[in-house]
Amino acid sequence: MEPETIHVQYAKLGIVNFINTSPIYVPWQEIGPLNGWAVEEAPPTLLNRHLVQGKLDVGNISSYAYGLNADRYYILPDLSISATGPVGSVILLSKVPIEELNEKLVLLTPQSATSVNLLHIILEDFLGMRPIFRTGNFKELSANPVAQAYLAIGDEALRLRSNRDNLFRSDLAKIWLDHTGLPFVFAVWAIREESWIAWPGKIHLLHKRLSECYQKGLKELERISNLVAHKIPMTSSDCLEYLKGIELDLSEKKQQGLLHFFRLLHDRGDFPRVLKLKMLPADDIGH
Repeated sequence: MEPETIHVQYAKLGIVNFINTSPIYVPWQEIGPLNGWAVEEAPPTLLNRHLVQGKLDVGNISSYAYGLNADRYYILPDLSISATGPVGSVILLSKVPIEELNEKLVLLTPQSATSVNLLHIILEDFLGMRPIFRTGNFKELSANPVAQAYLAIGDEALRLRSNRDNLFRSDLAKIWLDHTGLPFVFAVWAIREESWIAWPGKIHLLHKRLSECYQKGLKELERISNLVAHKIPMTSSDCLEYLKGIELDLSEKKQQGLLHFFRLLHDRGDFPRVLKLKMLPADDIGH
């Protein structure tokens, strides 16, 4: 008789492939695969799309994408990618001071919905300007005399730290803190409601593993910096300084910051009203 083939149905987890997730993702890789889970690495915009399409069950997705579909998702109650003050990897590079960008062409990275919308809020609502926005890239900023600024995020923003083109650098998370007094949450860990209903046990195990990775990563930031700095490339000490500024919890203050971001988006129009964050029930997840 032929041996019986056992088919394992995998749930899918999406993780952003920037080094800001390394304090969680390096421990994840070192501990080894989690039974019943497969991982997809991708930029935020792709993970956003795959989660809403059902190609992922859980995703480390942008805050903006979560807010658009908040009624369809739960979020893990204690994990995020956020910053209280300068983050170092969401940067507006400009030929003139940020206050002089009214009616000027601002180029936007195609990789992030959250940072792009944060920039709209900062330039239009906080600073009262009306720039011209268009998707582009950093090379175009140099090549196109009309273009006056470029929004860079993630690893690209870190690579451009050493750029010597006499550009002004504006850290969006710092500007947000200065204007609101609140941290900014760039990404959350979102779970499709259907996936939670189908696989509560798998979600339970995933949350436990991610929490373990987070605790391990916090204690081993220096070692992790040594491992990932070459990806930019940057020095290990610069990488450590950067990772120390990335906050991976979702405190009450950060939840307030996230809801404030959603309120501002709603006030601008075409964004749903999100009055509360739908957390995965703590009792069900074993906390």
